Amino acid sequence: MEVFAKYLAGIDHPDHRARTEEILAWVMNKFPNLEPQIKWNTPMYSDHGTFIIGFSTAKHHLSVSPEAKTMVHFADEIAQAGYSATKGLFRIPWNEPVNYELLKKIIEFNIKDKADCSTFWRK
Repeated sequence: MEVFAKYLAGIDHPDHRARTEEILAWVMNKFPNLEPQIKWNTPMYSDHGTFIIGFSTAKHHLSVSPEAKTMVHFADEIAQAGYSATKGLFRIPWNEPVNYELLKKIIEFNIKDKADCSTFWRK
C-alpha cells in the first residue's frame, strides 16, 4: 500500500479515505500478481504492463475504471448492482456497500482478456 500512501493522505474525508484504502487493499490481497501504481494521479493496477483497473475519488462516490470494453461486457451487472455508469467508469456511492463479487469478476475478466495485450490500453 506504500505506493498509494500519498494519494490516500490527500483524501480529506476520513470515511472516504478508509473506504478507498479498504478497496485498494482488497484488490492487492485478492490479486497479488497485479502491480499497484499511480498514473495520472490515480491509483490503478496493471498486469505485465497492461492496465487492469483504476480508481478515483469524488465528492459522492468512488469511480471504478475498467476500460470501455469491460464496461460494455458488465453493463447489466453494473446496473443490477445499482451503480451509475458512463462509457468508461462506474460509481460506487460512499454510502452504499461495495459489490466485491462484481469487482472480482471485472478484474478477472480484464486479466484474462488482456493476457496477450502488449499495450497499456486496449487498441
